[in-house]
Amino acid sequence: MRPDMTAFQPNAITLPGNLEPDNPLWRYALACWQTPGLPDLCLSLQVNGWNVTRILCAGWLGQQGCRFTGQEAATVTEWRSRVTGQIRSARQALSRNPGPAQALRKCLAEAELQAEQTELALAWYTLKALAPEASPMEKRHTTILDNLMAAAPDDNSALIAGDSLASLAKLLARSPAGGLATC
Repeated sequence: MRPDMTAFQPNAITLPGNLEPDNPLWRYALACWQTPGLPDLCLSLQVNGWNVTRILCAGWLGQQGCRFTGQEAATVTEWRSRVTGQIRSARQALSRNPGPAQALRKCLAEAELQAEQTELALAWYTLKALAPEASPMEKRHTTILDNLMAAAPDDNSALIAGDSLASLAKLLARSPAGGLATC
């Protein structure tokens, strides 16, 4: 089947040549995903419009003693909407039940994970230049909670998710930091 050559073809996203997919933020995300209860909280927030990458960035920065302003580089948000989100939508469109599309659903799940890794690499690319603030361990929970509030899709979402955010902040504060050299 030949694609319609008259259809709009968006410009390709140009990634930095020195992008580091295996970076401290990625390792932190992997460690978080092994923390009992943390993936469920993140995914329940995702269903309500939150972005897991933003949640993980907020947690990781809090571990470093850095504030998350909620601001992200344009390449991160563009990648999220044009790549990660599109792959996730395609995967979610396919039934989980056994059937002819299961092989495709599995491939899309793997592609989604790779897209998320690239999204976190793009975030790391911009965040690593931040200088960490000295933050005592007991204040990290508060910093992470503040960062999660900044990661909310909107102010109302942060208010509605208050109890979940408090639980999530505790779990994120306990997760291994994934490398503390710089933010």
